[in-house]
Formats: sequence, structure tokens, C-alpha cells
Amino acid sequence: MRRFLTLSLTICAALGLPMGPAAAQQTGGILKFFHRDSPASMSIHEEATISTVAPMMGVFNNLVLFKQDEKQNRPKFIEPELAESWSWDEDHTRLTFKLRQGVKWHDGKPFTAADVKCTWDMLLGKSQDKLRLNPRKAWYRNLEDIAPEGDRAVTFVLKRSQPAFLMLLASGMSPVYPCHVNSRDMRTRPYRTLGPSNSPNSSRTNTSGW
Repeated sequence: MRRFLTLSLTICAALGLPMGPAAAQQTGGILKFFHRDSPASMSIHEEATISTVAPMMGVFNNLVLFKQDEKQNRPKFIEPELAESWSWDEDHTRLTFKLRQGVKWHDGKPFTAADVKCTWDMLLGKSQDKLRLNPRKAWYRNLEDIAPEGDRAVTFVLKRSQPAFLMLLASGMSPVYPCHVNSRDMRTRPYRTLGPSNSPNSSRTNTSGW
């Protein structure tokens, strides 16, 4: 292992390649990496396998997400992303999210509760914009409605108690899509969110919001 590291550093120095933290902070360019498959599209909501989720999780954001450096997905490892916080009512039939302020889609349009509603109305088959495929529609059979409360809060209304519903939203297969972009375009030119600083350097990945 030590010989490999020494050889790698020597090659980088000989070729004049940047090393260390300075290289990691560079933005822009094209990232190429090996993939075991050729995904049918870049739309996580329309694809059923890890072949799309693995490369595209770094593009999209969820309301909440399992902590990515933990070995197991557990409720205690759920962290906020596009949401600042969340709370249940006493019956565990209403799950309310307070959303981050100052978040924009990368075309400059603001992220609001309407985007959350549009996404899950589409998954429920209630919107005019239809998914070509909807492999996880069954996940949301217990979801009655998505109720925005202004631009900065939204409530998921369930038909019956389902405390584990939050875990569905924290999976890598539950990103929020923009309301102003149709599902057809999300297959080939997906839109991402940027945090209040509009700087992708502060993100959990190089292409996401914080």
C-alpha cells in the first residue's frame, strides 16, 4: 500500500497534477467514472434500480436523508436537507416539514413548498404531468394529500398512522423535483437545488446544494 501511494504521488508530481485540498475545491469541469450499467434515464422517480440512483443522488436533494457515512439506515440517522426540521402530530397522520429559506433551483427560480406538492402529486398520479414509469407508487398508498402552508412549510397527510413514512422520504429514491420543469426534461436534463450561498462547494457532494 505504501509503495502504491508513493508511486501515485510521484506520477502526480511528474505530470504536474494538483494534489491536496486545493484540488478538491476546484469547481466546474466534467467528472467521468466507471458505471456498471447504462441507465435508461437520469430521473430517479422513473427508474427502479441502483443504476440510476447511484450516480444521480449527488444531483438531487431530498427533504430529509439518511446520514451517508453510517453503515445502516436507522431513524436516528435521518438528517435535514431541503427541510430544516419536521414534526408529527399526536396521531402520526400528519408530518409537517419546515423548509430551508434562500434555496433556489439552478436556473434561479426559488424552491418552495409547491415543488414538494408537485413532486408527490405526480407520484400519486394526481398531476397533469405524468411519469413515464412510477416504480414506487405503492410506497405512497397511505398518502392522502400534500398540503403546503405558504412557501416555507408543507404537511404530508396520511390516511392512517405510519411512523415509518419518514424513512421512505429519507431514502435515496425520494428526491424533490421542480414544479416548473416537466418530467420529460428531468430524464435528460435534471434540475438541482443550490443553497442560500449559491455555492456548490458547500454541499454534501460537488453538485448539490450545501
